[in-house]
Amino acid sequence: MIVNAECVGCGQCVVFCPSEAISVWGRASISDNCTRCGVCVPYCPLGAIREDEA
Repeated sequence: MIVNAECVGCGQCVVFCPSEAISVWGRASISDNCTRCGVCVPYCPLGAIREDEA
């Protein structure tokens, strides 16, 4: 998953991440615990989280 510069650090993604892989310090940061399930994506009100193309 990728967090782009539009992230404002609202924390909605953190609340819904089942892997507890997201932390917010100014803006969201996704750890290696991320399973790429995509649950967080629709909860970002700005569309700042997306799947990477890797």
